[in-house]
Amino acid sequence: MTQNIQDSVVWLTQDGYDQLKSELEHLKGPARAEITQRISDARDEGDLKENGGYHAAKDEQGKIEARIRQLEDMLRRAQVGETPKPGGKVEPGMKVSIKFAGDDEVETFLLGSRELLALDASVDIDVYSPQSPLGSAILGKKKGEKATYEAPNGKDVTVEIVAAEPFKG
Repeated sequence: MTQNIQDSVVWLTQDGYDQLKSELEHLKGPARAEITQRISDARDEGDLKENGGYHAAKDEQGKIEARIRQLEDMLRRAQVGETPKPGGKVEPGMKVSIKFAGDDEVETFLLGSRELLALDASVDIDVYSPQSPLGSAILGKKKGEKATYEAPNGKDVTVEIVAAEPFKG
């Protein structure tokens, strides 16, 4: 099964893109230099087998390098859009509230990329991709409008848009 290139798009607002870019620059510059110095200092202490500071610094270096690769990949795949306007149409970067037909319970989620949440680990919200069946069905809809999509079980599911506001984290 080949992955559609659009499935790998990372939807970001300009603010989100700028924050990720800033984090990447920090990691590639000051953070990388600091961890390299800590490894060098620990290496100068002698026996590396029993040097906890050296091993901790090497572990941290691995985490920094992994995050750098992750950020570079996200930014390469980024689709930067305008920050959505309040009360407007459902679009990537919106916090959307919906009700399923026949149910009064409201479900709220972020329409966009999990990477937006990576900017603020304290945020706990479900994320739906704009390319998902639900996401693509509600794109462009406004409060009070309904949309129908096909669920994985093959049944049609209808939802009503309750609210759509820009995601603020």
